[in-house]
Amino acid sequence: MTDSAITTPSAGRSLWADARARMLRNKAAMVSLVYLCLMALACIIGPFVVPNDFTTINADYTRVPPSLSPYPKADTVETALKEALKRARLDIATWKQEGGKLEVVVTATKPIDGRSTRYLDRSDVFENAAVTSTSADGLSMTMTADVEQRYFYFGTDSNGRDLLQRTLIAGRVSLAIGLLAGLVAVVIGVLYGAFSGLIGGKTDEVMMRIVDILYALPFIFFVIMLVVFFGRNFVLMFLAVGAVLWLDMARIVRGQALSLRRQEYVQAAEALGVTKSGILLRHIVPNLLGPVVIYMTLLVPQVIILESFLSYLGLGVQEPLSSWGVLIAQGSKSIPGAKWLLVFPSFFLTTTLFALNFIGDGLRDALDPKDR
Repeated sequence: MTDSAITTPSAGRSLWADARARMLRNKAAMVSLVYLCLMALACIIGPFVVPNDFTTINADYTRVPPSLSPYPKADTVETALKEALKRARLDIATWKQEGGKLEVVVTATKPIDGRSTRYLDRSDVFENAAVTSTSADGLSMTMTADVEQRYFYFGTDSNGRDLLQRTLIAGRVSLAIGLLAGLVAVVIGVLYGAFSGLIGGKTDEVMMRIVDILYALPFIFFVIMLVVFFGRNFVLMFLAVGAVLWLDMARIVRGQALSLRRQEYVQAAEALGVTKSGILLRHIVPNLLGPVVIYMTLLVPQVIILESFLSYLGLGVQEPLSSWGVLIAQGSKSIPGAKWLLVFPSFFLTTTLFALNFIGDGLRDALDPKDR
């Protein structure tokens, strides 16, 4: 027999390797995964890149529309100049702007104090105001100031805060609450359901009746009570939400555990004297990772929507922090005159939810052993 006649058996692929290959072939899931990573990266790094701070209130730029060109516009400069000098009780004789430099001649019925330039510096439009010349009688003065250019790519809200910066900060909060609350729900649900399914008998019945009782409680009311009890705190909020959403996970895992406990390797482990906790951690939980990962991707959008709903009711995160739900609630009140306050947060929230759902569908198809 020649060497060419000898055939080497091909190595088989594990469930996870096969699932990874099928996941990579799912274009919708992979595009969604890339988009979600870019969204998370933008929310984490973006606030350090955007020049405006999310807590800064720009009184002269309230509800300005989105623009790729810098502010202030020509009409904004004139309005801000008149308001600033009106507070100083000065009249404008002439003014002109050349590039980023402003020159204005002011008059008054009494001698003008040189400290009047402070009124220009207090404006969000001007900075580095100075006196260049004063008339002999002190009733006329020439001032110069730099016109401070600012970019508001998403516009500003009703308080003059940069909407782009606030949307990115809100993305941090929404994604963090979704992931952390989902993780809390998964941990509680997996341990509770796996233990109930493995033990079985009366213990299983009692544990499931507890779940049924919790199911009977009004869901939204229960969540609101937890939020009220814990207070409007960012850390405690996702713990409260996650402590409620574990019920579905517990039932799913319990059903899977009842099926796995009858498998030969579990019975062999019991015959060898392996403890219940050892069987739970070494055999039951690892074999539940497929359904758990799939449910996790579907649970995160549910948590984000729930947090948005609570924020819409005023029970969400507190200022100066924000979330997409808070921004949507604020934007819904300004639809007639400032549609961008609703459009941008809604776009970020909707596209993120779509991406998470596509990833969940891709994982479900990839980890289904019947499709191998």
